[in-house]
Amino acid sequence: MTQRTFDSYEEFWPYYVAMHSRAATRWVHLTGTLTGLALSTYGLARGRKRYAAALPLIGYGTAWPAHFLIEGNNPASFGHPAWSLRGDVRMIRTMLAGRDHELAATAAKWLAENG
Repeated sequence: MTQRTFDSYEEFWPYYVAMHSRAATRWVHLTGTLTGLALSTYGLARGRKRYAAALPLIGYGTAWPAHFLIEGNNPASFGHPAWSLRGDVRMIRTMLAGRDHELAATAAKWLAENG
């Protein structure tokens, strides 16, 4: 899929979700991010500053391969890093709220209109 440009985060959001159209991709993101966050928090609480690297290393280290292996696309963060980080947080919050079905519907709608 070619690189797209957006005028706002709200315009970017449906595209971001579409790049995570498969539930497995979203769950890999959630698992990697929460694992990285837990290790970072643990390490920092113990005074081990190097553990702060766990969040980006584990978070992105699990998420990016999911794009290549599950979705067959490139991570949105390659072209839109700040909005993608914001999208990660929003997507994970939505999933933790038990509303993963909303993400699936947003992805399906965007892909139908732009696929």
